[in-house]
Amino acid sequence: MFKRKSSLNKFDYFNYIFLILISCITIYPFIYVLAGSFNQGTDYMNGGVYLFPRVFSLDNYKMIFNDNRLYIGFKNTIARTLIGTPAGVFFTAMVSYGMSRKDLKFKKQIYWFNLFTLFFSGGLIPYFLVLKTLSLNNSFWVYIVPNLYSVFNMIIFANYFREIPEEIHESAVVDGAREFTIFWKLYLPLSKPVLATIALWVGVFHWNSFFDSMLFTTDPKLQTLQLFLVKLIKEASLGQGQANIRVPAHVMSTISITTVRYAAIVVSSIPIFMLYPFVQKYLVKGVMLGSVKG
Repeated sequence: MFKRKSSLNKFDYFNYIFLILISCITIYPFIYVLAGSFNQGTDYMNGGVYLFPRVFSLDNYKMIFNDNRLYIGFKNTIARTLIGTPAGVFFTAMVSYGMSRKDLKFKKQIYWFNLFTLFFSGGLIPYFLVLKTLSLNNSFWVYIVPNLYSVFNMIIFANYFREIPEEIHESAVVDGAREFTIFWKLYLPLSKPVLATIALWVGVFHWNSFFDSMLFTTDPKLQTLQLFLVKLIKEASLGQGQANIRVPAHVMSTISITTVRYAAIVVSSIPIFMLYPFVQKYLVKGVMLGSVKG
């Protein structure tokens, strides 16, 4: 029996040091924002707050939670994420299953048509007119229906489905199962890694989206969380950040729009940080298996 060599060589030390530096560079912006969000706003404007709050304060969060737009944004963003993510994943998976089958008629033409739309679009104005024709403008469904399908996600799904042994499909057909039954009861249960990966991508997209809310809705009750943050940043640049929010006078005197913005970023990021650990173990596996075969 050979004893396993436990000593590290110079290359190993270099790798560890390099990865630690990369991790610090990646994590530091989060620490910086977190420290600023818990620091007294007027003190923060003096500079020098990098790792820890110098004058600890919760006033920034008090101001955020006193803004009704935050709750409206949270409600709409949570709703579109909970509805849009499973709907988008399921619809894209159905198309992908069809594209993964060798006997699909006009498969090559459909594939190239999809690929063309991945690189070229009709433009913003025609897209707006299409949504208006479909009566989706200024409606909650403008967040759901246009995002039901993604060509990129379809390619990942289809490549993963091709990795599933064909014998499974053949045996199901012999037993009398139809295509939807095969897709629902066999292919989806075998595709948990790629399902979790695509669900994470789609969920993060819905959570972070503000462009569709800004362009296609005018009703304040349809405003998403990220649009609220965009407006907060805009108000900060115009020097109007504290005009639309009712908070106690002693809170107003200790905050700054920069620290309030940091607090809003922290509040909006918490759900994503809570969700990621549950799907992280599937993420790399799903991407790798879904991209092995073209």
